[in-house]
Amino acid sequence: MKKTIIVALLALLPFGAFAQKFGHVNSAEIIPLMTEYKTAQTELEDLRKQYLEELNYMQTEYQKKEDDYLANRETLPESIRTRREQELGESQQKIAQYYQDCQVNLEQKQMDLQNGINSKLQKAIQAVGEEGAYVCVFDLAGGGVPFVSSTLTTDVTDAVKGKLGIK
Repeated sequence: MKKTIIVALLALLPFGAFAQKFGHVNSAEIIPLMTEYKTAQTELEDLRKQYLEELNYMQTEYQKKEDDYLANRETLPESIRTRREQELGESQQKIAQYYQDCQVNLEQKQMDLQNGINSKLQKAIQAVGEEGAYVCVFDLAGGGVPFVSSTLTTDVTDAVKGKLGIK
């Protein structure tokens, strides 16, 4: 009798494996709706504007110095002319360095903000996966899985949106 029950259980075991739940989510649909994303975009745009204002100021000051130099170049003694040419060259280098620094800072800020957004999204996906008893939740926007059957998996995008407080 025991052998019959064990054999029956072993025979039914493979069917239990097929009953496992898999889900999929589209993070590309969710991220633009997150308040953190909107805040990050505003923060990056404000930073970009600040850098642009400073860059414009530096270029305006450079242009003033260059115009003054060009207007008075012929009347300046050689030593003053040489010094002003050096100053103009240094100013050009400072502007170029500032521009490069701004680009690096903007990229770093964008990565930091994106990492925070991704972390929050991953926690929400994990919470939905655990609450729904999913074996795995695939991200359709991630590109890591070449195909996810929408008929054999459950779309948990709306559940993740709900976890994040997105309507």
